Formats: sequence, C-alpha cells, structure tokens
Amino acid sequence: MNRSTTKAARLDQIETLLLTHPQGMTQAELARRLGVNRSTVLRNLTDLEAPVYEEGRRYFIDRNAYLVHVRFSLHEAMAVHLAARLLATRFDRQNPHAAAALRKLGIALERLAPRISQHLLQSADGMDDHGRWYDPAYLRVLEVLTLAWAERLRVHIWYRKPNGEVNTYLYCPYFVEPGAVGFSTYVIGRAELPGELRTLKVERIERVEMTREEYVIPADFDPVKLLEDAWGIWYTEGEPVEVVLRFGPRAARRVRETRWHRSEQVRDEQDGSLLWRAWVAEPQEMTPWIRGWGADVEVLAPETLRAGLIEEAKRMAMVYGDNIGE
Repeated sequence: MNRSTTKAARLDQIETLLLTHPQGMTQAELARRLGVNRSTVLRNLTDLEAPVYEEGRRYFIDRNAYLVHVRFSLHEAMAVHLAARLLATRFDRQNPHAAAALRKLGIALERLAPRISQHLLQSADGMDDHGRWYDPAYLRVLEVLTLAWAERLRVHIWYRKPNGEVNTYLYCPYFVEPGAVGFSTYVIGRAELPGELRTLKVERIERVEMTREEYVIPADFDPVKLLEDAWGIWYTEGEPVEVVLRFGPRAARRVRETRWHRSEQVRDEQDGSLLWRAWVAEPQEMTPWIRGWGADVEVLAPETLRAGLIEEAKRMAMVYGDNIGE
C-alpha cells in the first residue's frame, strides 16, 4: 500500500470514528485507535473534507454541515419522489431542508430521468411557496431534536399542553414520526421525570435547548413494534381493541382498494356492504377517519367509539337544525 493510499484510508478511519463517537474524541484517543503519532492525527484532521470542530480538546463532526453521499437507482428515486410528494402535500409548514434535499435529487436525475427530475424540482419549489406557513420556531425545534437524536444528547423541553399549561422535561429523543392526521410531527422519547416514554407533538414544543448529557436508547426499544397496533401515533401497553365497522355499498369498493391497518379483516355482505374489523391500540384516534365516511359507515364496536359518534351526530343535527331535510 503506497503512502497516499495509507493516508486516504486513515482519513476515512478518522471520519468514521468521529461519526460513531458523537461525544467526540481527543487527539490522543484517535492516535491510539489508528496506531499513529498525535502529530500525524493533527495533520490529518486539517486534511479532512468532513466538517470537524474542536471543543474542550475533543474533536467532533459537525452533523449540521456534514453531507451524506447517496446513489439511487431509477426505481429507488421514484420511491423517494412518492415520499416527497406526500411530504409536499400533507405538511403545511415550509421546510427548507426538505426542499434542498429534493432539489439535489432532482438535479442528480436530470440526465437519467428528466421528467421525474422536473417534478422533484417542482415539489421543492412547492415546499418553499410563500403560501405555506413560515414557522421558524417549529423549524428550530425540529433541527435541535434531530441533532440531539443523532448525537444522543438530552434536551430541555418546554411543552405547551392543549389546555395551555407549559410543562418542562429533561428529555431523551428516541424516534421522530410524522402524523398524517393533523399534518403533524411527533417525537417519542423518555422524559426523565416521570421516567417513562412520552410522545410529544413537535408543534407544541415552545422551546428546546440541547445539553451535553449523553443518553442510551434501550436495546429493546423498537418503534416499529411500539406503533404496530396504532392507527397513527397513539400506542398502548395494553391489548389492542377490536374495532368493527360496517361500510355501505357506496363506500365498500373504495374501502377494499386500500389496506388501512395491518390487522384488518374484511368480509363482503350479501347486500353489497362490507364488514371491516381491526385491532387498534387506541380506537379514538380513528375518529377523524371514520367521520370522513359520513353516513356510509356505522361503528358496531367498541361501544365507547360508537357512543361518541352518536353524540357527535346529535350535536351536528343541532348545529344544522332546520337545514336538515331541505
């Protein structure tokens, strides 16, 4: 192996070490890992293309500025395009990071797939559109949470509850999840007090400050398993609840076209209606979806969900009053 190859390999090793040690590494620690002198490490650090900074005699990768190199096949790019369209159409706030990522992908695909490239660039422009909500506080909160999650550092959070009360948490971010209902973003993590998992809506976080306190995500934490019975973002430690719906003939075909939940079972009825059942962690989270089908769906179980919608139907009748039947 020649000298230039050795240096290139060492630069790659340093970059990898710093990426896998978000708490940073000293010059001596890097030298021991690489089996070279500290002076060699110091020279190599200045030659790194990756953004490196020093703090308290420890070296860190600046994850805000670090660029990830990714290559996509045509079909992989199409999958990203579909995800990007969902992001562009289902979230109401401007997101310059998402827009920049789409523009880079669009430019990269100009020769391979110009039509897909054009639409990715249009989606990026849509995310920057002035008609979208410009919310710098939300963006900063999301940026800090992302960095804390990447570097496994606790954060102080000031969280506004729906009733207006503000709670403070020392918080360990475990996972970030989009929510289709309400065009929202959620962070799942451990609140040091009361010492258990808390799901927080990012839009309700009024302030977040990152600490230098490290945390460890438990080995048994699995967000896929945690949310496997959820309709959206609500999960439970108990058993999921059976939900049974009857869709009328007018809606039955549309319901069959989509698999709405991993546990769902459907059965065609003789009158053209459809019996739909699934086991859901928190059925109340389904209310907006059920409401959207109007009179084409009837809740058969659980009784609490049925009773809630009956009460809502009565209130709607009172709102529209004399207009009903016109």
